[in-house]
Amino acid sequence: MEPIFLKPNSLRDVNTHYCAGCGHGIVHRLIAETVDDMGLRERVIGIAPVGCAVLAYDYWDFDVTEAAHGRVPAVATGIKRSRPENIVFGYQGDGDLAAIGTAEIIHAANRGENITIIFVNNSVYGMTGGQMAPTTMLKQKTSTTQSGREQKLHGFPLKACELLSVLPGVVYAERVSVHSPQNVLKARRAIKKAFQVQLDEKGFSIVEVLSQCPTYTGLSPKESVKWVGEEMTKQFPLGIFK
Repeated sequence: MEPIFLKPNSLRDVNTHYCAGCGHGIVHRLIAETVDDMGLRERVIGIAPVGCAVLAYDYWDFDVTEAAHGRVPAVATGIKRSRPENIVFGYQGDGDLAAIGTAEIIHAANRGENITIIFVNNSVYGMTGGQMAPTTMLKQKTSTTQSGREQKLHGFPLKACELLSVLPGVVYAERVSVHSPQNVLKARRAIKKAFQVQLDEKGFSIVEVLSQCPTYTGLSPKESVKWVGEEMTKQFPLGIFK
C-alpha cells in the first residue's frame, strides 16, 4: 500500500522535549512540510528563540541558529540583509516576542524587513514555570495570577497581530490556531503564504499561532485543545489582519 502520510524531510527523526499535548510539535511539522513543499530546504535559515522552543535546531533538518532572548528579529534582519538570497524566518514565543523582544519586533516590522516571523502564542510562560505572560488572558490563572489576570492590576493581554498590522512595513499578518484538524490546515496555508511574501520580496510577514499548553493551563491534552478553541479565540480572534 502506498503511504499517504510521511515524516517531512526537513524534520529530524528524533523525540522532542515538549510536554504531551503541546502545540509546538505541530507547528514544527507545518514549517517542515512547507519548506519541503516549496523546495526551500537548501535556502531556508531559521532562528530559534529562548523559550520552550529553544532546542528547535535539534528538530529541523535545515540551517537553524540561536538568538539571545527577544533578539530573533534582529538576528533575522542581519542574516537576511547579508544573505538576501536565503529565506529567513524567526520562531518566537510569548516572552521572546511580546515581552523582552517587543521593541525588536516592532522596529523590524516597521522597517518592513523582508523576513517571516512565526509567533506561537500559548498565553503563558511555559519554560520558566507557568507565570503570567504578556498574552495571558483576562481571568486566566497562572502561577503568578492565582486568582486570574485582572485588568486593573496587570493590564490587558498584548495582541501582536492587531498591534503590528497598523505598521506600514507589515505586508501580511494572520492569526491561526492548531486546536483542530481544520485549523491546522489553515495554519499550514498561512505559513506558506508568509514564506511566499518573502519570496516575492514584499516585506515583513507574521503568522501568530494559538497553541495549547496543557501543563500550565492544568488541563489534559484533550481539554486544552478545547480550551484554545472555546476560550483563547474569544480574546484572540482568528483571521487575517493585513
